[in-house]
Amino acid sequence: MEILRFTLSGNQAFFKKPDVNTYGYFTFGHIHKVALLGIFGAVLGYSGYNSMHKDDEYPEFYEKLKDLHIAILPICNKGSFPKKMIEFNNSTEFANKDGNLIVKQQWIENPKWQIYLAMDCEESKKIADSLLNNKCVYMPYLGSNDHPADISDVCIISGKPQPNPVHIDSLYLKNTVHMDLSDDEEDWFKYEEMLPIALDNVLNMYIYEKMVFSDIKISECTTDTVYAIQDKYLDNKNINIMFF
Repeated sequence: MEILRFTLSGNQAFFKKPDVNTYGYFTFGHIHKVALLGIFGAVLGYSGYNSMHKDDEYPEFYEKLKDLHIAILPICNKGSFPKKMIEFNNSTEFANKDGNLIVKQQWIENPKWQIYLAMDCEESKKIADSLLNNKCVYMPYLGSNDHPADISDVCIISGKPQPNPVHIDSLYLKNTVHMDLSDDEEDWFKYEEMLPIALDNVLNMYIYEKMVFSDIKISECTTDTVYAIQDKYLDNKNINIMFF
């Protein structure tokens, strides 16, 4: 299978969690599928939430791109990126009619992911054409317009199904994998978080799945969406990625 592969990075990123408390706005630890579809929608010029009409089930970008198959491989130490709380003032009347609103947000610092897109439909081929030829309609961001996205190292690679992987190098769906907990490797890591993978068709709220990023060996995998690839931008490593 042909796969579009590129590096997605930036100075900071902010993928807002919908739950907010009095302290500040918090971010998901990694880019998730809905946010990535939003980047693809910006590249192709599809409209978003603000352009929805009363009878629309989904925003245009999601309606057109929801069936894409993607894989996300974080480039970070021990599964996560550093984060920091940022304070800034919003003095526009849209934010606070009394003059000044202090906003606190948690930003991811220097994020970087390898993104893989299965080229198995017309929309994926449109995205590949745009990225390979350095074209985009709207500026892509990492969560908000404070954080421009850098897309680099774009290429087409090939992959083949890996029915019995002993490891998965990308983020993967926890409920499809059994870890080999007898692995006696002392220096393993495991990142786990509930991340959005879809939108519901009533209120366009996030649908979550528990995602894992780990170097623990795999004893069983119940999905057929794991592919073996060789990535020249990762020192020609042979890696396994899971599409979802």
